[in-house]
Amino acid sequence: MAIPAWQYVVSMSAYIAFLLFFIAFMRKHYKLSMYFFLASLLTFPLWFNGVEGWFRWAKILSVILPTIVVGLARISVYEQRKGKFWEFLQKDWLLWFLYCILFLNILEATIKDATMGNYFNALCGLLLCLTIPFPPKFWKISTEPHGDLIAYTTAAWNFIYTSWNACFVYAESPVYFFSSVCILLAAELYPIIKGRPELYIIARVYTLAIHLLLRACFVDLFPTLMNAAPFHNLEVLKVWGIINGIMIIPYTLWHMWQLHTGKADVSFRRGRVEKQAENEEVALA
Repeated sequence: MAIPAWQYVVSMSAYIAFLLFFIAFMRKHYKLSMYFFLASLLTFPLWFNGVEGWFRWAKILSVILPTIVVGLARISVYEQRKGKFWEFLQKDWLLWFLYCILFLNILEATIKDATMGNYFNALCGLLLCLTIPFPPKFWKISTEPHGDLIAYTTAAWNFIYTSWNACFVYAESPVYFFSSVCILLAAELYPIIKGRPELYIIARVYTLAIHLLLRACFVDLFPTLMNAAPFHNLEVLKVWGIINGIMIIPYTLWHMWQLHTGKADVSFRRGRVEKQAENEEVALA
């Protein structure tokens, strides 16, 4: 049975609105965010109905578990907790760990892209891996309200990542394409609304985690509400992948030039990020 156009509009708009609220809620309630995703592991038996294949199992585990670690780190750093366990989470290894998780999540999809013959999009994914700003210089857990995970990715990197990931899902899971577009748009829009590109990663963490959890627990939810399979087109996929492969090349050259010339401290942070962050945190508190 065909899904009417109005249902796509209503369901996708409602889902994006929910995700934007969810990001803001998880940012503000940093303790609850950790407990929520820790408790989500109790839904594990339900995952066997909705998670199939090595990629999907690797994806959900490599998202939910690090999301819990992010929650613990936010509590530790923001509250300056004492004790070996908490102080262990305040060290730079934690930022490198999160960097590696992001790197591996992109790499997982890049390998999958290549096996599907989506080579230009795979090239984009590979270069996205190489242009993630390095920790700890461009990553931190903020000590300002409410202990955000800050990663100084640029607005351009965020946009290319969004396009690359959407193209990947279009190839790998056509049925779930529209629902994945919702989580990508929410993560893209939230930093734009806040005027802070460095919030993209934390927005992406929470939108992806809740989406994968919903997919695993409620198998028929997204196919029933917003099945995108009827809109799948191999020619669109091919052209989209080529566009992504072309877009990432000048960005990679720019990124390397910023690092080479020592301008990255200003260009990645936009030179005014800390003041904006302080102002926003006062409003958020």
